[in-house]
Amino acid sequence: MTASETNPDRDAASPTTPSETKPDLNAATPATPSETKPDLNAATPATPSETKPDLNAATPATPSETKPDLNAASPATPSETKPDLNAASPATPSETKPDLNAATPATPSETRPILEDAGSPAWELLLPAASAPARARGRSLQAALREAVRSGRLVPGTRLPSSRDLAADLGVSRGLITEAYEQLTAEGYLRSGRGAGTWVGDAVRAARPRARDLAPRSTGSRADFVPGTPDVSLFPRAAWAAAQRGVLAELPHHELGYPDPRGLPRLRTALAELLARRRGVVADPERIVIVSGVSQATTVLGFVLHARGMHEVGVENPGSPQHDALYAAAGVATVPVPMDDEGLAIGPLRESGVRSVVTTPAHQFPTGIAYSARRRAELLYWARSVDGFVLEDDYDGDFRYDRAPVGALQGLDPERVAYAGSVSKSLAPGLRLGWLLVPEALAEDVVERKRTMDLGHPTLDQALFARFVERGDYDRQLRRCQRAYRERRDTLVAALEEHFPGAEVTGIAAGLHVIAALPERYGPEERFLTRVAAAGVAVRPLTDYAHARAGSEGEQRGVRLVLGYAHLSPARIRDGVRLMAGAVVGRD
Repeated sequence: MTASETNPDRDAASPTTPSETKPDLNAATPATPSETKPDLNAATPATPSETKPDLNAATPATPSETKPDLNAASPATPSETKPDLNAASPATPSETKPDLNAATPATPSETRPILEDAGSPAWELLLPAASAPARARGRSLQAALREAVRSGRLVPGTRLPSSRDLAADLGVSRGLITEAYEQLTAEGYLRSGRGAGTWVGDAVRAARPRARDLAPRSTGSRADFVPGTPDVSLFPRAAWAAAQRGVLAELPHHELGYPDPRGLPRLRTALAELLARRRGVVADPERIVIVSGVSQATTVLGFVLHARGMHEVGVENPGSPQHDALYAAAGVATVPVPMDDEGLAIGPLRESGVRSVVTTPAHQFPTGIAYSARRRAELLYWARSVDGFVLEDDYDGDFRYDRAPVGALQGLDPERVAYAGSVSKSLAPGLRLGWLLVPEALAEDVVERKRTMDLGHPTLDQALFARFVERGDYDRQLRRCQRAYRERRDTLVAALEEHFPGAEVTGIAAGLHVIAALPERYGPEERFLTRVAAAGVAVRPLTDYAHARAGSEGEQRGVRLVLGYAHLSPARIRDGVRLMAGAVVGRD
């Protein structure tokens, strides 16, 4: 009798053939086809097409050894066959199912995109981060995801793949992905819920980052005579670097803490000696405050004066255009006071009703005059009579080329004059380093305002400049700048005489600019400025610095220019004046 004709046992519904057999887990010896016995406990027989392999079989049995499984509950057809999840041997291609816990990457046919909704593959956004060194890989993944959300590449509402799938795609541990998801969820970039997956949140509204440069730059003209800029190429890099190395080697650790808002005692002491020697000021280190240039000194004084009920301050007219904005920031309005040949006009000053005034007595900006001795005395008498203050801006007092500089006004009455200066013209504006000497009546308020503004100037910068002053490097730098600027001023005066016959340079031989009054034939001023601008020459007329446009009829017909020269080489100065003349001489 054939295997297919075998009679069933009383409990078996039908026999099995060798092709439908299932290995017996407990079989001691294999059975031949003729020895095959039916399963006594089988509920129903299995047909050849319903054979199901034993899930617990240690080794497969050959067809001749097959014995039915005594514990089989029901037969399965070949179409229902499932791979053993715990089997060590691989499944056939038709049965392949990815292991959810696998750490290895999936094949290309199985690749899942990082964003199913966006259709962007995982490695397109995160592969560079996944390739980062092991110690930085987690931070790199977080940064890459964060930037993708910020930039809008991952739009709000986009569903992210599971941590397991993404880890498999990138070939990294699942823990890194889980940590990245948790971190960005805590920050608000992602949102998630139990069983709901991870999604891009809708809280981010960050614009694409863009760093703009708002620093004042050269106009790009062929010749730039705009005043106010020193020659920063003269900055003493070697001496500054040596001072920096020395400071870093010797500075005590405790001085790196929060500083005295007035400044380091070492620097205040060095400045007191320097300013008394060079500018004739009465310098008490206890009343010197280190500031971020004269601009901050002006603002600090503005706040202090406003708190004392002085809501207006007088300013020179013409004068620095920056004063209006600086005092306005402190809630103080500026009142223009006209100038005369000796300095600030005292009559209009009294009529203005102000109790404080800003002056540049050593070299008035922009007219270039020095206050006369009589006017200096009158100005101080006015301050005492109104119980007010004079604010002295000594912006370029060190640079006098025909004689020794006139001493500071502060030296005549330190209780009525607040004195401000900086290294912007002697070293570089970018250092943002200056000083303010204040009357005793204002000292406490000024120090407190400085403290609340920035807690004090950077300690390292102060220590460096103190060493620079103590070792004589600053004096050498001043002498170097003075030689260079005197040569350039002489070059400019000679070039104006050559190309603009009859031109008059007014003001004292000092500072970093001159006033050039051109004959009326070069006017009117507006036409002159249009033509030189078309020729690529940048200049500023004196009228640009007036708070109120006023003057005599002759001044309106002529041309008066404020020409800066410190930042230009002698050759550039000569070329610039020649270009300027070529734009206007011989035309109309």
